Amino acid sequence: MSQEATGKKRSALTLNTDGERHPVENSLAVTAITLGLVALVLGFIPATHFFGALAGTIGLPVALYSQLVSATTGERWLNVVGMVTSFVGAAFALSHGGFSL
Repeated sequence: MSQEATGKKRSALTLNTDGERHPVENSLAVTAITLGLVALVLGFIPATHFFGALAGTIGLPVALYSQLVSATTGERWLNVVGMVTSFVGAAFALSHGGFSL
């Protein structure tokens, strides 16, 4: 049965695939992936190694906690990507000098 026949419109991009709202879990997942991407980008740039290490150090525990309380598969995808990018970004930042100023 098509969506037009049922009268339901389905959004193409949503984290709430179970039909319920999860504002805290969604915010944590978006924060985790944002911190991870920031850590990854800043970790590649040698001059910003301190901020990359800081973002990775904060992003990994946030992503782990967000994974613990996540409710939907979309949130879990963002959390895993956030964990990996936080870790890799922090590793690159540490290889460029880490927390030294």
